[in-house]
Amino acid sequence: MITESNVKRILLKDLNFDAPKIKKLDNFAKKLLIYNRKYNLISKNTEKQIWDRHILDSAQLIKFIDVKSCSGIADLGTGGGFPGIILAIYFQNFNFHVKLYEKSPLKSAFLINISKQLGLNCKIICKDVNSLKIESNYIVCRAFKKLPQILNISRENCVKNHKIIVLKGKNAQAEINNTSQMKNYEYRLENSITDNDSKIIIMNVR
Repeated sequence: MITESNVKRILLKDLNFDAPKIKKLDNFAKKLLIYNRKYNLISKNTEKQIWDRHILDSAQLIKFIDVKSCSGIADLGTGGGFPGIILAIYFQNFNFHVKLYEKSPLKSAFLINISKQLGLNCKIICKDVNSLKIESNYIVCRAFKKLPQILNISRENCVKNHKIIVLKGKNAQAEINNTSQMKNYEYRLENSITDNDSKIIIMNVR
């Protein structure tokens, strides 16, 4: 486990967070843990690892988002706000939107509340993503669905050319292999900085 102080040092030094953004992350983490006493926003077994298991794990995706080509970021099945809230904090002053899709009314209510408290320019959409048109050209997912399902959703609902960035565990390559019959995409695997067994799948979908 990476300690909170070490996570903050990584965020500042390696991922270019500044002190005001770190403060917002602090506030978000505290509020989430309070809400988590009543609502299952994250597993209670991971509460003590919130800074590395959830916040840093989400923040590392920043490295793979090209702000010059990004027209918007869509977080599918954001749950307690990972990675969407973390990305919204980092990209709050950029000229594109961050949208968080979460069909649970309880989780969506928390996300709406916390995004207002933090002054974030993001939108919470409490609907089933399968029925929606997604205009963002970056799709991010964490603990959402299997990769073939994510790819199907993106092709059915997203703009024609887009990128998918997915946090996966040690079975990442196996999930990619299960998409082998699908066409018109390129991918690469990146190592996670929070778990030696985890991978980040980055797909260009045409």
